[in-house]
Amino acid sequence: MAAPSPTLSSAELGHNQHHGVDNQTYGDEKVTPSPYEGEDVSNPDHLAEKEPEQVLASRNSMLGKMYQRFFSMGVEARGVERVLEDDRDPKNAINNLLMWFSVNTVLTTIPIGALGQAVFSLTLPHTIATIFCFTALGCITTAFIATLGPQTGCRTMVISRFSFGYAGGVILSIFNILTQLGFSVTCVVLGGQTLASINNTLPLTAGIIIVALCALIICFFGYDLLHIYERYAYIVITIIVIMLFALGGSSPAGYDLVAQSANEPTGANLAANILSFGGIMFGAVSGWSPVAADFNMRLPADTSPTYVFILTFFGVYIPVVFVSILGACLMTIQNPDYVAAYADNGMGALLSQTFSPWGGGGKFLMVVLSLSVIANNVPNTYSAALSIQALGKPFQRIPRFLWTVLVFLIYTIAGVIGRESFSAILSNLLSILSYWTAFFVVVVAEEHFLFRRPSQGGYNLDDYATPSKLPVGIAGIIAGMCGIAGAVIGMSQVYYTGPVAILIGDEFGGDLGFELAAVFAGVVYPPLRWLERRHFGR
Repeated sequence: MAAPSPTLSSAELGHNQHHGVDNQTYGDEKVTPSPYEGEDVSNPDHLAEKEPEQVLASRNSMLGKMYQRFFSMGVEARGVERVLEDDRDPKNAINNLLMWFSVNTVLTTIPIGALGQAVFSLTLPHTIATIFCFTALGCITTAFIATLGPQTGCRTMVISRFSFGYAGGVILSIFNILTQLGFSVTCVVLGGQTLASINNTLPLTAGIIIVALCALIICFFGYDLLHIYERYAYIVITIIVIMLFALGGSSPAGYDLVAQSANEPTGANLAANILSFGGIMFGAVSGWSPVAADFNMRLPADTSPTYVFILTFFGVYIPVVFVSILGACLMTIQNPDYVAAYADNGMGALLSQTFSPWGGGGKFLMVVLSLSVIANNVPNTYSAALSIQALGKPFQRIPRFLWTVLVFLIYTIAGVIGRESFSAILSNLLSILSYWTAFFVVVVAEEHFLFRRPSQGGYNLDDYATPSKLPVGIAGIIAGMCGIAGAVIGMSQVYYTGPVAILIGDEFGGDLGFELAAVFAGVVYPPLRWLERRHFGR
C-alpha cells in the first residue's frame, strides 16, 4: 500500500519555510533580527511553535527558572505545538525505523504470541499463520498514520482534529490516554514479574517500580534522548531472542509442533478462535497508530510518504512477528518443569526456566531481557503525556515533562494493583484497542484521501489549535459512535459476546469487533462529512 503524496498547499509550504531567520548586515554593523520579526506576536500558539522554552518559562514566574534549568539540561520543551519546517531534520527517518525495532523487540511481545495456545488452543502452525496475517493488517494502520507526521508537523492527536474536530480530538485523546496507560501497565507488570522470577527475594511490587522509573527518566527528557536510546536498544535483545529460540528447541526443553492438536477446535469454532486471536494481534500493532506521527513530525514536509510508510511498516512488522512467534514456540514445550513454571508464574517464569541450563549467565540475560520493556514503555509514557496536553489549552500550559510524571504514577499504581492478573489484562486490553483504533484510522484516512487532496485545498495547518476553523466534528463523532456500535455487536470478550460474534462457533463466538468497527465508520463518514462541509464550509 503506497501512501499519498504530501497534500500541503504551496502557500502552506511557503509559510513553513519562511520562518528561518538569517543575520543581516547593514553597513559595517551586523544586526540579528528578533526571532519573532514579521510574526504575529499576539498569537501564543505561533510563538510556542517557534520558542516553546521561552513561552513555557514566561507563563509562570514562580516556576519559570526551574523550567529553564530543565531545558538547559536537554529536557524537551515542545509539547503538542506544530513543528515548523526549519526545525526538522531528514536524518530522523532511519532513526524512526530503528525506534520501531527497539519498541517491539521486547519482552512484552513474547506473551502476545503465547496467547494463541494459552487462551485459544491453536496449534503452532495456525498460531504462526494468524500472527503473519493479522499483524500485517495492523501495521498498515500504524504506517499510514506515520506518513501524516512529516506532512503536517503535528502530533497524532492533533492531526485527528482535522477529521473529528476539536471536540472529537479531545474524545480521542482520552481514548489514547487510556490506551497508553493500559500498554504501560502490561509493560511494568511483565518486567516486574520477570525480575521477581530471577530473584525470589525481590518483591513483585519492587520490580514493577524499578521498570517504571527507568522509563520515566527517558520520557522526562523527551524526543532526543528517546531516539538515542531506541536507536540501539533492539540490538542486544535481538541476540537474546535468538538464544531463547535455540534453548527452547534443545534438551531438556524441545518444541512439540503438534502439542495442541488434541485440544484445538475444528470447523466454525476454529475460525472463531483464529478471528479472536487475530483481533489481539491486530490490536497489538494498531495500538501504535494513535501515536505513530508523534515520533516523525520532525521530518521535512517533502519526505516521501511511501518511504515513511515502508520504514514504519517493516519497522513494526518484522520484530512483532519474530518475537511473538518465540512466545508461540515456547508454549509448545511439554517438559513438566517448563509447564509448571508457566502455570505457577506466567511467561516470566517460563523464560527463566528456559535460561536455567546456563545458570548465572542465564539469570544475567533474564535481567537484561526484563529491562527491555523500558523500550516499549517509553513511547507509551511519552505519548500519553502529549495526549493530556491535547485535551485543551489549559492542559497545554503545563509542560509535557510534568504530565509524564503523572502518567508514571498512574500506571505504576495500576500495575501494582493488577499485578496478579497479567494474562487477562493483556488479552482484554489488546482486543479492545483494536476496536477504537480501527475506526480512528479509517476516518482519518477517508478525510485524508477524499477531503484533503490538493484539489480540495489540503490542510490549513495554521488552524490546528483554532476550534472555530477546524471541522465541526459532527461527521467524525457520529462515525466513531457507529464504529463503537459495530465493535459492540462484533466483540467476543469474557464479559460480553455480541450478537454477530456469537454466530461464529458454538461457545464463545469469534471476535469481529475491529472489522465491523472499521466498516461501520467507513460507510458512514464520507456522506456525513460531505454534508458537514457543505453546511459549515469547513
